[in-house]
Amino acid sequence: MSKGLLLFDCAMCPGVVSFYKDFLESLYELLGGSASVTAIGHISHTKKNWEHGRLFSLQQQIDHKVDFIEQELKNIGVPIVLVGHSIGSYISIETLRRSSEKVKYYIGLYPFLMLNPLSEKQISIKKIAESSILSALLSFSIASVGVLPRCASRTIVSNSIGKSWSATAVNAACSHLLQYHTFRNMIFMALTEFRKLSETPDWAFMRENRSKMAFLFGVDDHWGPLEMFDEIGKQVPGIALSVEREGHTHSFCCTEAGSVWVAQHVSSLIKNQVLSSIQ
Repeated sequence: MSKGLLLFDCAMCPGVVSFYKDFLESLYELLGGSASVTAIGHISHTKKNWEHGRLFSLQQQIDHKVDFIEQELKNIGVPIVLVGHSIGSYISIETLRRSSEKVKYYIGLYPFLMLNPLSEKQISIKKIAESSILSALLSFSIASVGVLPRCASRTIVSNSIGKSWSATAVNAACSHLLQYHTFRNMIFMALTEFRKLSETPDWAFMRENRSKMAFLFGVDDHWGPLEMFDEIGKQVPGIALSVEREGHTHSFCCTEAGSVWVAQHVSSLIKNQVLSSIQ
């Protein structure tokens, strides 16, 4: 086993590992073989409908990550680093809370930790998620694109949500996102996210663990607004906070440039905060 192990929770909802291919490959190369990189997606955010239509909540996705650590990493004697993106930042904090003895460090990327009442997009998603009829209709409409020939679905994705996306991201969307069970699970998970994240973050827990936590925020990100950046700095003095100002977006993993830049940031944190202490 290598000197350090990275457990990456790729849960931006959708929690599809394929979206992070460029990021993960860049991160592994930048770490120079000094760490193992493991990517964990969400239950039923998969290409095939392995769960036969079951819907999974935010809490069940958290349990999934904790169970992985407890069962698959039970006897591993190397430090674990949790890296969470968007809602994955919240999931990773909860995983840290329940597996603190195994986790050496935590990094939250463009974190979604609390509802943003000023976000029109969040308000719209919440309205759809609260209606089972609207959720089903939207999921069926998305899935209808998925049954088209791949060349047709790629064209539609590339000219709509994926105009600036890399080929990796477009392929991930076509193979996973355009599935009824995946999209329906995304909406249901979003519903449970909005309910849970209406609560105030656990500042006391963050203060207790500030030395092993770091956050990266983006500019003009309604999921992780700079107001949250300021609030964390106020509530948890001394915690590692950074702002990416290179023009990448919340969905950094959907472009090659964003994937490489964030991988460089994460690898620097891991080298300075984790690997330097165990060499």
